[in-house]
Amino acid sequence: MLPSVSILQQIGLGVLLAVAVLWVVGIVRLLRNGRYEAAMRRDRREMRMRYAAPGPERLPEPPELLGSVPRQTGPAGPPAECVELSAAEREAFEELVRQLTSRS
Repeated sequence: MLPSVSILQQIGLGVLLAVAVLWVVGIVRLLRNGRYEAAMRRDRREMRMRYAAPGPERLPEPPELLGSVPRQTGPAGPPAECVELSAAEREAFEELVRQLTSRS
């Protein structure tokens, strides 16, 4: 603590710094969200322009844009694959894992 600064001034400085940090975090989140939405609008506009060619050589309807990547597991996803390794392959894999884990 600084001897020439009162406790109320120190509390005020702490509160001011906390508010400033929260404000910066909020602005960053708003800017990132706006950038994502602008990219989605741009992608939709490009898709409309690409698939709305004038004339007889019109392309098929554009695919529906997904808001997120669909799940890859479960009943809607692809079936799980399983491959049996030979003893030599298993030993080579174990050696590779040992090499990778020893570097970190």
